[in-house]
Amino acid sequence: MFEDLKDLIKIKPRKKLTKDEIYLLIAFFAFFLGVFLFTFYTPNYFNQEEPIELNISTGMSLNQVIDSLCAKNVIPGKTPLKIAAFLYFAEDKIKAGNYKIPNGLSYFGLIELLLEGAPEPQIKVTIQEGIWQHRLAALLQNEMDIDSAKIMELSKDKKFIKSLGLNVKDLEGYLLPNTYYFYKESTEKDILRKLVNEMNKVFDAEAKFQMRKLRLTKNKILTLASIIEAESNITEEFARISGVYHNRLRKGYKLQADPTVQYLKRHRKHNKIYYKDLEIESPFNTYKNYGLPPQPINNPGKEAVMAALYPEEHNYLYFVADGTGHHKFAKSLNEHNKNVSDYRRWRRENN
Repeated sequence: MFEDLKDLIKIKPRKKLTKDEIYLLIAFFAFFLGVFLFTFYTPNYFNQEEPIELNISTGMSLNQVIDSLCAKNVIPGKTPLKIAAFLYFAEDKIKAGNYKIPNGLSYFGLIELLLEGAPEPQIKVTIQEGIWQHRLAALLQNEMDIDSAKIMELSKDKKFIKSLGLNVKDLEGYLLPNTYYFYKESTEKDILRKLVNEMNKVFDAEAKFQMRKLRLTKNKILTLASIIEAESNITEEFARISGVYHNRLRKGYKLQADPTVQYLKRHRKHNKIYYKDLEIESPFNTYKNYGLPPQPINNPGKEAVMAALYPEEHNYLYFVADGTGHHKFAKSLNEHNKNVSDYRRWRRENN
């Protein structure tokens, strides 16, 4: 049976390549190799002053790094660098830092620089939400070894503030607290510019639409957010506290916000509020004046800004601490006075 099958199936022997076919195959591989070597090993030159600085921040993806290199005209195309990165298994190996890119690097040379080059170290700085400007300046001096006086000076420098696209008297309130990574050579202007840019990102198209809906300017939103930030450490309460202040503003009540009085005593050793402090003559004293203060009283975080933009809808007009870190809210003055009495009793009992 198998012999019959062999007869039926005629297996033709493999045809040997001719000399011309062998030469053609060699030429093909030589061409491919030449294109490969030319593409990935040929220097790429840019028409700019070298070296070009490339800031790779923590969390940046390989595609974002490649986009930055292309935008800076360091490389003529993205695809070859993506292939080079793939061949080097570099997708998750590029470290954050400040790189200086010399002129004339090939795609492989550039990948090797990003993998093996020593980027300039970054300094991690955590800026607390609700920080006063003078304390922010002191923090930056301690962490970055920069001039705190210069920070305070630039915060009120009209020309510098205008260069940031702002029309305000002071940068306090316009600097977004967060955890940042700064390069050692960062200047006071670099740092302030970065913090302002990060706050600007909070005010996207949706936030701007909400501002128009509330008929409040960016300065007023940040001012309200700064008060909310100072009132509580519980972010879950922010929207409710915001609702109280929106209700009082709508009804024409004085805000009577303690943080605005504390702001007036911010440079003193103790900023505890006494009854006599409520009589301080200042546009920031919301016990003496109606409406919001003229500008923010600290640098609020994103959660407080969102709360100012999106207040909780309710009928509360008052709130007071309850001794646990939270607050009790009231719709009437009588109810509020009872909550105040309860809090004072708690303080006496717990000394």
